[in-house]
Amino acid sequence: MHPLLDIHPEVAAALAAGQPVVALESTIISHGMPWPRNAETALGVEAEVRAHGAVPATIAIIDGRLKAGLTREQIEQLGRAGHSVAKVSRRDMGLLVARRGTGATTVAATMIIA
Repeated sequence: MHPLLDIHPEVAAALAAGQPVVALESTIISHGMPWPRNAETALGVEAEVRAHGAVPATIAIIDGRLKAGLTREQIEQLGRAGHSVAKVSRRDMGLLVARRGTGATTVAATMIIA
């Protein structure tokens, strides 16, 4: 694995077992809706993915770490921070990691981390 990548234990177990994993972008949390609806929606989407037999992996960059799978607390952190969180596309990833920043990923950045 990449030294800057943190894979949530639930996601890692699913990957090891060959179970389906669904990558979810996180920009909708910070930039798509107001708090608390944004976090509620993200958690609801994760629940829907689980209900259909897959494991959700919401993707973001937190404190300079690439995250494949977030905790509830991390989702809520992105939701509360809203627009103060960077909106991260592939071109922004290196700078945000170098600065140890936090950002919500667009589909492009989500695909790279996934």
